[in-house]
Amino acid sequence: MKKHTVDMTKGNIFKLIIAFTIPIMISGILQTLYNAADMIVVGRFAGPKSLAAVGSTGSAINLLIGIFVGLSSATNVIVARKFGAGNKSGVSKAVHTSIAVCLAGGVFLAIAGFFLSKQILLWMSSPEDVINLSTLSMKIYFMGVPAMLIYNFGSAILRAVGDSKRPTYYLMISGIVNVLLNLVFVILFKMDVAGVALATVVSQVMSAVLVVRCLVKTDDSYKLVIIKLKIHTEELKEIIFLGIPAGIQGAVFSISNIIIQSSINACGSQVMAGNSAAASAEGIVYIAMNSFFHATLTFVGQNYGAHDFKRIRKGFWTAFCTSAVFSFLLSITFSRFAEFFLKFYTDKPEVIKIGADRMHIVCALYFLCGLMEVGAGALRGMGVAFRSMLTCLVGACGIRLVMTIMGAPYSKAEDLKILYISYPISWVVTATALGIVFFTILRNREKKWINQNK
Repeated sequence: MKKHTVDMTKGNIFKLIIAFTIPIMISGILQTLYNAADMIVVGRFAGPKSLAAVGSTGSAINLLIGIFVGLSSATNVIVARKFGAGNKSGVSKAVHTSIAVCLAGGVFLAIAGFFLSKQILLWMSSPEDVINLSTLSMKIYFMGVPAMLIYNFGSAILRAVGDSKRPTYYLMISGIVNVLLNLVFVILFKMDVAGVALATVVSQVMSAVLVVRCLVKTDDSYKLVIIKLKIHTEELKEIIFLGIPAGIQGAVFSISNIIIQSSINACGSQVMAGNSAAASAEGIVYIAMNSFFHATLTFVGQNYGAHDFKRIRKGFWTAFCTSAVFSFLLSITFSRFAEFFLKFYTDKPEVIKIGADRMHIVCALYFLCGLMEVGAGALRGMGVAFRSMLTCLVGACGIRLVMTIMGAPYSKAEDLKILYISYPISWVVTATALGIVFFTILRNREKKWINQNK
């Protein structure tokens, strides 16, 4: 039987990180392209208002699912550390506990999201001409949240044991189905935003089925046995301890993004459409950088479990430098050809110009976000949850919110420049702070380990 796990405590660090990162990067880019396909199809065949409606729901959705996305990242850390330490029983308990948690959470979110959708959009000052479309899109989307969480938790388990390839294959399959259904539902059946949301739900169910099948059929320590699903107290405590701060961080980020989105909404549906298209294109750059977060998290997690502090340092700098070079090239490319990418979303010159103005500032400096992702991944891999959360919230959210308030009130596209500038400034501050915190904690824990084993 082919072995899919990868022991990252041994071997060439650069090759391991690259081999692990590339499938995640492909997976993330594909996911973003599939989401972009949603935007492109609805923008081209349903119009700017539908484009604005679909694009403006992201922050609200992320707010509601943020806690459980944080718990899935905690699953990655816990499984990686136990796997690196050779604790097979601990891996199995973590797997069954995390899947049980995500099932319960998925049902809760589906119900909450369905009934809270319109109220959240009202809080975001969503314009009257798009709010009903946005509400419909969100309600349908939340019906697929249980499946989405199952895929997220399942892929987190696979990545924790070094398998970043199979989650990518599953995403490719479900993504192709998503794109095809977009075309059928929106163009053929004229279902508008409902068609895009329904296509997303079907593809999420498919990816969930594939990842569960993978976990059930394996003979390794991470095997999932459905009848053995159970919440183990110790593993639950670990998931909560590491996951809740990550979830809170995600939720606060979403709140800050909602405040920013509200400022954009105040400028009208045309500005919303331009920003939605730009944000979608930027998502391709971000997700490529975020792959280094996952690679660093898994690498540090496994090696922290093995107590190889020297290797952790080497892994950090390898991921940091690789991310810097790759992210810089990607950022410059997307910024330079912003108008070209935006033409896929809309043929409206005024909407393209609004989106390009944003990308020339935000996307050009997005590589700084990649450096922040490596620092966050390294801290999470060591199980440093609260301080990682605090650093990111103060450095990223705090700066963005202060600058957003400084630029208020907003009424036209030109007013949003200070909002765009807040992103790169927050990335620089946060990346620096995360690096300082990481090396300080790593040094202290290494000394403690050495003293305990003298």
